[in-house]
Amino acid sequence: MRDDIKINDRALALESQLIATLESIYDPEIELDIYNLGLIYEIDLDENSFCKVVMTFTDAGCACSETLPGDLIDALKKIDGIENAGVEVVWSPAWKMTRISRLGRITLGISPK
Repeated sequence: MRDDIKINDRALALESQLIATLESIYDPEIELDIYNLGLIYEIDLDENSFCKVVMTFTDAGCACSETLPGDLIDALKKIDGIENAGVEVVWSPAWKMTRISRLGRITLGISPK
């Protein structure tokens, strides 16, 4: 898991499945997945198998902000061990290009860190 994503121990036990799921959800405007784009801030899986994801978008006018959280919830609920999910969209701290992963930078043709 990325160092800049806060994750609890229950969620960490599903790390590979969570990463694969996050990498399957794309920001349609930038054409990069939400994991490598750095939109995910926090993942918490509670004792009732509810997974809460705290995320942001590249800007407040992002057209996908209406549909992407629902797509993410649907995808998370397909993971064995997650019964239900929710997404909290936050605007602070604001997303910055420095959150894009090395792989994301290469994919987008931006100089890697």
